[in-house]
Amino acid sequence: MKQLVTVREHARLTVAETPASVRNAAHVPETAFNWLLEESIKMRGSKAGVHLVELEGRRELRLDNYVGVMESPCGTRIEILPKALEPGDDIEAGRNLLQNMLAGCLDLPLRKSNLTILRTFNAPLTEWIAWQFLQGVEHLVRRGLRFDYHPVQEELRYLRGRMVMAIQLRQPPSRAHFFQVEHDVFDADRSENRLICSALDVVRKRTREPRSWRLAHELAHKLSGVPASRDIPGDFRRWRSDRLMEHYSPVRAWCSLILREQMPLTIVGTQKGHSLLFPMEKVYEQYVGSGLRRWLPPGAKLASQAASQFLTRHQGQNWFQLRPDFLIQYEGRHIVADAKWKLLDGAQDTNEHKYGLSQADFYQLFAYGQKYLNGIGTMYLFYPKTSRFNTPLPSFDFSEQLRLHVVPFDLLDGKPVGLRLTSIAPVAVVRADVV
Repeated sequence: MKQLVTVREHARLTVAETPASVRNAAHVPETAFNWLLEESIKMRGSKAGVHLVELEGRRELRLDNYVGVMESPCGTRIEILPKALEPGDDIEAGRNLLQNMLAGCLDLPLRKSNLTILRTFNAPLTEWIAWQFLQGVEHLVRRGLRFDYHPVQEELRYLRGRMVMAIQLRQPPSRAHFFQVEHDVFDADRSENRLICSALDVVRKRTREPRSWRLAHELAHKLSGVPASRDIPGDFRRWRSDRLMEHYSPVRAWCSLILREQMPLTIVGTQKGHSLLFPMEKVYEQYVGSGLRRWLPPGAKLASQAASQFLTRHQGQNWFQLRPDFLIQYEGRHIVADAKWKLLDGAQDTNEHKYGLSQADFYQLFAYGQKYLNGIGTMYLFYPKTSRFNTPLPSFDFSEQLRLHVVPFDLLDGKPVGLRLTSIAPVAVVRADVV
């Protein structure tokens, strides 16, 4: 029997019965429990070393910081949503938050007609992704697919195009009435359309929503003349992004997501279970980067994964690379910011609670300030905005010349609260990370 279990990140999964009043815990069948444990062991043994779940006792698992959907071979679907930002957040609020953040990470502009569907689409994440992709392809087909010329070699009974003399002269006399020709064909067989067909084939086989299944088969019929991609990485590299292909850009992000080419995608259960998981720190990191790109004024440049500084030198070698996720260049200045996926409480301004801040994070920012700012400047630390943390905290002074500001980041508007780039000191560091 199919079963849907919805929990939040870091929740506990157990084979024992769980009362409805218990939060952050859910009951799963023993078959799904054992499958999760096996998959976690496989992932830890891989090169990525991913920790999907932690075993707590013989009958309980604790999820890590992954969000998305897992489906076990027995049919149990586990939907993992971000942790609640507010005390009264329900499942639908968590699902909408994750959908909005994923759309922001991938820079996917949602049309107005989609916003109502986004709020009322009561289905797991995989079905939402399938529906968004299908809507994008349908809009693309209505606007018109791009065709292109590509050479074709074939044997014909009549002369068409250019004769390939090297092959023609080697033919036996019994086949002298056939022509070996080469000519150009103008059709939709190009890298962009091949990738769309490949992603469409994945959605058509996996979707369970009736409207998605119907639309997927309609689109597959309209694109029946386009073959699937045989070289997905190569076709992504050949995807054109000029002015004539601008209307393809939203569909590219969905194709990249479905065909598992773009981070922060992590796949679990490659044989039977179809699972789609996102590391929440990567989602938040990319969402902050996307928000900063929209927030920055004209002329500012945002580069990701700066890696020009090291913590120390040893025997002529640089050790322990410092990698801020975002480095901003604006009016000859270098600016940086750091974002933590952690809930703060602005009322806990005591020496004991310290707003919920981590000492390790301050060590990290202090190192960035010394190496990237030479100990002089201003740094910013972004945490999610909540009702308990909705205004910037008083500044933290590492020295008279080096200061750190802790600022809320609005997940709905996708921008920092109470901060303007023109007010930033000559140099600052901005990084996105998760605790």
